[in-house]
Amino acid sequence: MHAMKTIRRNGAAGRLAGLVAAALLLPAMAGAAIPVTPGAPTFTLTAREGHVLTPEGGSLYSWGYAAGAGAMQYPGPNLVVTEGSAVSVSLRNELPAAAGNVSIVFPGQSVTATGGVAGLLTREAPPGGTVTYEFTASRPGTFAYHSGTRPELQVEMGLTGALIVRPSAAVACPSGDPAYAHVGACYDREYLFLLTEMDLDIHNAVAQQMAGPGPIDVATEPYDPEYWFINGRAAPDTMGMPGTDTLPNQPYNCMPRMLPGERLLLRLVGGGRKLHAFHHHGNHARVLARDANLLVSGGALIGPNLFTISPVPGGTVDAIFEWTGKGLGWDIYGHATGDGSTCSDLSPLDGYDDTTKEWCADHQRPFPVTLPEGQNLTVGGFWTGSPFLGGLGSIPPGQGGLNPNAGFTYMWHSHVEREMVNNDVFPGGLMTMLVVEPPGSVIVE
Repeated sequence: MHAMKTIRRNGAAGRLAGLVAAALLLPAMAGAAIPVTPGAPTFTLTAREGHVLTPEGGSLYSWGYAAGAGAMQYPGPNLVVTEGSAVSVSLRNELPAAAGNVSIVFPGQSVTATGGVAGLLTREAPPGGTVTYEFTASRPGTFAYHSGTRPELQVEMGLTGALIVRPSAAVACPSGDPAYAHVGACYDREYLFLLTEMDLDIHNAVAQQMAGPGPIDVATEPYDPEYWFINGRAAPDTMGMPGTDTLPNQPYNCMPRMLPGERLLLRLVGGGRKLHAFHHHGNHARVLARDANLLVSGGALIGPNLFTISPVPGGTVDAIFEWTGKGLGWDIYGHATGDGSTCSDLSPLDGYDDTTKEWCADHQRPFPVTLPEGQNLTVGGFWTGSPFLGGLGSIPPGQGGLNPNAGFTYMWHSHVEREMVNNDVFPGGLMTMLVVEPPGSVIVE
């Protein structure tokens, strides 16, 4: 049992209120596109201490990279640059002296480091000191960055983040933007899934030693995490408003939203020590690249089509996810025979309605089952009262409200059920929801 290890924010009533408050943020939330740190390609990061908050009332003493004079954040700021850019990252160490030196390594980049002191993997910033890292972003893709100083401890404490390099080559995308210099890598929306975990024993032990002169002497094995995160948040906070005051050190939201027929670019980063099996309901996803290496042969993309993607610790995976409702065998919009509706497939002739992306072969096909009476249903917050995309039906008073556009919702989560809790409180952890919004919905990024 680990319940006694958590530093509590509130009692049981407060924890329940926190869960409800997080959920109530859903109707107005934005699409959670990848936020960009100002200043590209020149960044100033600062290593600072702070706390990571969890939905059931937990608080973990942590370290993190801050954007300049900002607050420590977990994960570190998203560094988004263009291929060919000369990137400069200056790191200042403002952690207490007991923490010792800190640094950054950039896997996949050829880095020159100046200032600070020599370390095992790179030059390090001593307490109060600064080191600068410079490299040319030579190829597009998704990369991790993290501390190269005692990484078994400092990455666990929160010193990790994502580097995204956008391609410089022009690509004739039918819509949206390219992730790589290949038309098959075009996407309409992109989302970051930086997957991590934390062990309370380690964080509590470090917190107890921070008042001393150092160096920190904490065992990092055996390793037994109690928390699992997407972009530094545990569910249901993954589905909250980005940048709210309730999570000052965890600014990045993670709740993908899309319209039928759009292409989602999933940027997955293994940011911790463990392998996480990220399972995305609704459809398979076509892998584009691993560790920013495009999987291509003879000009054709050859990545596997997966329903669960597991980026290795320190590694990355880029994949394309699509959803149209094709093959369900019934009309997802609820068109009935003789209602005068049409499915218009004119240009291109691909079997889909040109506007709604409805699969025309299923137009006006009836829903295949009869739903139980309302008194026999357990109604969740995402249920709209109707099985049809964009359809609103009757629901009991006080139910629903988290799905105002009547979208289709799919849980995206770790396929290791143990990782779907917050310190043994279910549901939580490495979990979020995909919402497929009906055509015409406005998704605010």
